Amino acid sequence: MKKVLGISCIILFTAVILESVYILNQKNWFMPHIKPLAPKPLLAYTFKNLKKTKFKKTQITLGKVIESNADFTSQIFYFSVPKTPKSQEMERVSGLANIPNKPGNYPLIVMFRGYAPHATYKPGVETQPSAQVFVKHGFITLAPDFLGYGQSASPSADPFENRFQTYTTALSLLASLPSINYALNTAYPGITANLNKIGIWGHSNGGHIALATLAISGVSYPTVLWAPVSASFPYSILYYTDESADQGKALRKALAGFEKNYNTDLFSPPLYYKWIKAPIEIDQGTSDQEVPVWWSNNLAAELKKNNIPVIYDVYPGADHNLLPNGWSDAVKGNISFFNHYFSKK
Repeated sequence: MKKVLGISCIILFTAVILESVYILNQKNWFMPHIKPLAPKPLLAYTFKNLKKTKFKKTQITLGKVIESNADFTSQIFYFSVPKTPKSQEMERVSGLANIPNKPGNYPLIVMFRGYAPHATYKPGVETQPSAQVFVKHGFITLAPDFLGYGQSASPSADPFENRFQTYTTALSLLASLPSINYALNTAYPGITANLNKIGIWGHSNGGHIALATLAISGVSYPTVLWAPVSASFPYSILYYTDESADQGKALRKALAGFEKNYNTDLFSPPLYYKWIKAPIEIDQGTSDQEVPVWWSNNLAAELKKNNIPVIYDVYPGADHNLLPNGWSDAVKGNISFFNHYFSKK
């Protein structure tokens, strides 16, 4: 009896001690040196996690007509993107569509612009000059404004999530493309997009978005890149800090906090270019002051090393917009590139 009572006391005493330790630990009294793990919400935007994320098809709708002429109509369009990669809360993004006026079943080109200041922004900045040529040669074009631009919802206040939201916007648009024919049939009977013939065009940071989107999605859409930002992250943003009023002081401070919590390799596109399955044409000017020609040299070499079909055209003396002597030839070459791959489908 005494033995049983002794064992019971020991068990009771042990339980009391363990419960006390638990309570003290919960209040951080017992082990004050151990801090709770900080939340890391931006891990949802790593390339590996975005690749595993399924983006919903949302309905593309058409809005205000911006221009209409004998050849085509330029019109605002809308689609939706998740607030965060797996969120059920959706936000609206606007953009500019160009639609041929003649009935037909047309290839579709998704166009991603580069950086644009908010103060002077209007839909179609950077993309519209090429888009007008494309639509006259029998393509429908869609150029999203991205969050914070045009009639789109506001982006995240976090500068890095803001940046990564361009990926989720692009991926959401690709997922929503199958809905475009409902909008076209309603507004323009007899005009449809050929969803077997989809291409991508990107300029500058839009080229960066295109490369990231190709790697994450694994789509094989033929893609044209004009002077793409293709360097590693975060070097690719630090390179441009001299253009800001504070010479990048605020960005470097934010980056220090980001690097404290995250491994930047998980967000660096060049480490995932090997995932790309699409044929690519790169157009680069040798006098480009925004994207050094050697960035595109390295990109072309890296893509070829991974057995990705690449056409690399260099325009001597041309600037970031392939002016003064490369623009027209580049656009003509882009049309031939798209038609070559579309003819196989």
